[in-house]
Amino acid sequence: MRISFERTGGFAGISKKTTVDTATLPPNEANELPRLVEAAGLFNLPEKITSPNPQVDRFQYKLTVEDQGKQHTVTVSEAALPGTLRPLIEWLNQVARHSS
Repeated sequence: MRISFERTGGFAGISKKTTVDTATLPPNEANELPRLVEAAGLFNLPEKITSPNPQVDRFQYKLTVEDQGKQHTVTVSEAALPGTLRPLIEWLNQVARHSS
């Protein structure tokens, strides 16, 4: 499983991009990623999740998941982040922080 993760926006407008592949992760993290994707129901989410009241200086996240020949991209604004997706976003933010 591979996830491309991009965070844009925020106060400074800095873009952060990372790709996580279970093939190259330590075993404990390689097991955690599919569990988080499953818990988020990522493949069932719409491609765009927007807030009815968009706010400037909020982050926007773009996730592209590739798994067993399937691919799905979700773009979500921080203000509209579903609770089910939050643990995956937080985990990816941690990984992005360590890999930069």
